[in-house]
Order: sequence, then C-alpha cells, then structure tokens
Amino acid sequence: MNGPTDRHAQTSVPIHPLLASRQSTRAFEAGVDLADEQVAALLEAARWAPSAGNTQPWRFILAKRETPDFKRVLDCLAPGNGEWAQHASALLVAVRVDSDAKGPLRHAEYDLGQSMAHLTFQAAAEGLTVRQMAGFDAEAIAGEFELPAELKPTSVVAIGVAGDPAGLAEAVAGPDSSPRRRLGLDELLIGV
Repeated sequence: MNGPTDRHAQTSVPIHPLLASRQSTRAFEAGVDLADEQVAALLEAARWAPSAGNTQPWRFILAKRETPDFKRVLDCLAPGNGEWAQHASALLVAVRVDSDAKGPLRHAEYDLGQSMAHLTFQAAAEGLTVRQMAGFDAEAIAGEFELPAELKPTSVVAIGVAGDPAGLAEAVAGPDSSPRRRLGLDELLIGV
C-alpha cells in the first residue's frame, strides 16, 4: 500500500507542487492538535475566496478534537466516515448561505466550493491534509447547532496531518490504496 507521501499526481503538464501532492486521505495521525495560527490561516484563506457580488455565502462550524462540538459533528457522520474521521485534528462543517436580504443566492454552492478550495490549498501549505465528506446527516447537524433555514450544511471536512494508510481498516482504506486517476483534459473540454 502507498504511504501518505508517495501519491503525487501524474499530471499531463506541470502544476503547482502543492496541488499535485494534495490528496484526500482517510488516514490521519491521531493525537495531533492544530495550532490556533493554523486554524486562523485556513479560515482566512477561505474568507478571501471569490464570490458572486462578494456575497461570501459560506459559514463554518469548527470542531476541534477533544471538544464537545467534535463529538456532536462526529455523531452526525455516516458510520463509515466516523470510523476514520475520529482521528482527525478537527472537523469543519462547510455551511452554505442560500439567501440574504436581497433574495436567493443562486451561486452559493459554487462560491462555497471556491472557499473550500482555498482552504484546501492553505492546508497543504501548512503541511495538513483535508478530506471532504458528503456522508453525513445535514438535518441532524442543522438541528444540533440550531442553524436557521437559510444556512445549509453542505459538507463536513476532516483536517489534520496525514497518517499511514496501512493503519486504516480494510473497509475504509479503498481510496488510499487505489491509484489516483482523473479524466483526461480532452474528456473535460466540451465541443473541442
């Protein structure tokens, strides 16, 4: 099985090394705490992402390990995700703002995605790894944190230091032991 540092993307042209080395591992080093400065840098990177009309339709619930909020978020994850995410240094709920005083924000999902991309890049610069999850109960999180209707939990993000995938249970190790693949550039371009 590949270790956490030997999964560099085989790109068709050179790209920034932080992007090429980024991976979404399920293996986290247990017991590693995030420094306050690291957390601030991650959130600051997300804050400065572009958004339609500068609406910034994102909010976050930050739950560091060993806090009650961490368990509250962990309990809302799908069982398979909870098995490995419990070792992350923090869980971050990415919350989409669907409307503001002017009405619906139709680019909110896109803009939230950009903020998470910025956070992910900053995490790589900090020597951290990020794994985003769709396997969680959004209604449970909204209820647990008493979110108003216009705030929609969209993903849960595990953040920490990449661990050794060899320590993962076989049932959750799949992506960490599989080759990294992407569609080719020719498959992504429409009408060319």
